[in-house]
Amino acid sequence: MFKWKPGRLFWKLLLALWISMILTITGAATYFHLTGMTPPEDARIARIGVLPIVPLVSAGIAILITGLALAWYLSRPLQHLHWALHRMAEGRLDTRVQPLMGNRSDEIVDLAHDFDRMATQLQQLTESRSILLHDISHELRSPLTRIQAAIGLLRQDSTQTDAMISRIERESERLDALIEELLTLHRIESGSVEVAHERVDVVELLHAIAEDADFEARASSRSVAIDAPDHFISNVNGELIYRAFENVIRNAVKFSPEGATVEIHARVTGHGRALETLVRDRGPGVPPDMLKAIFQPFTRVEGSEPIRGVGLGLAIAQRAIEMHGGRVNAALREGGGLEVFLVLPLEGKD
Repeated sequence: MFKWKPGRLFWKLLLALWISMILTITGAATYFHLTGMTPPEDARIARIGVLPIVPLVSAGIAILITGLALAWYLSRPLQHLHWALHRMAEGRLDTRVQPLMGNRSDEIVDLAHDFDRMATQLQQLTESRSILLHDISHELRSPLTRIQAAIGLLRQDSTQTDAMISRIERESERLDALIEELLTLHRIESGSVEVAHERVDVVELLHAIAEDADFEARASSRSVAIDAPDHFISNVNGELIYRAFENVIRNAVKFSPEGATVEIHARVTGHGRALETLVRDRGPGVPPDMLKAIFQPFTRVEGSEPIRGVGLGLAIAQRAIEMHGGRVNAALREGGGLEVFLVLPLEGKD
């Protein structure tokens, strides 16, 4: 528990107030000395030089009380902040300082509020990193376990060579895809990727992605339809934007039932300043309380376990679009399914 005690700032403030009083008295005495004027004479009033003692003592007591109160008022919240920072340095990220400020309302309280907000964000970031590390460990362990099992079966029964090698190849491809997705996510979150360095026709990218997705989807009795304007040329990182739209569209195809069509609607808005894209499917959708969570790495929706994937596609899509100053969100589609809405501005963030 925090215990306040007078610190250096407290004594400095008190000393400053005392010095100001002494300078005031010295100034008054100097004035009387230079002008030759003296206060009214009264033999009953004790003096120090020309200055009466009683007012000086009264002023000293008043400045002492005022100084103590002011120094306490200003130094105490700063010691709260010092205490909180010390606890944060020890790794106690649940430390909050604003509740200790009482009913104050000044710039120091604003600083305490900013500190608490920083502490909250840091705590959430640390917790999310821990969860991410746990999920990565789990995702890497699963295919490695299956590879080890395949190798073990292959040693026991050499007649299964082709089947086990195929299994090992599939799991190796899964590991390679997972590592590639993790590297992409890390590059985006670490800021090591340039936002805008080339002019790209985003609509052309959309058509190329839709064409490839439709070709692959027809093998499983699905299809992809696109409705988009002629052009939308923006300064973006072409590779990341391609990955963002591809992840969203392929995710929609993956969760769509047989015979369904994934719809892509794009339009230019804001007098040519932004491209809005809506990707709609007729899949099982997600629970309403998970519409934001599906953009977090390795998020799994109950019932989606049989569908292959590493759970990073939507996370990469959202971060790639937001890195360019856009936004991504999801909503439940009327009649069943999911809608993912992407907004990409003409110019990325500066």
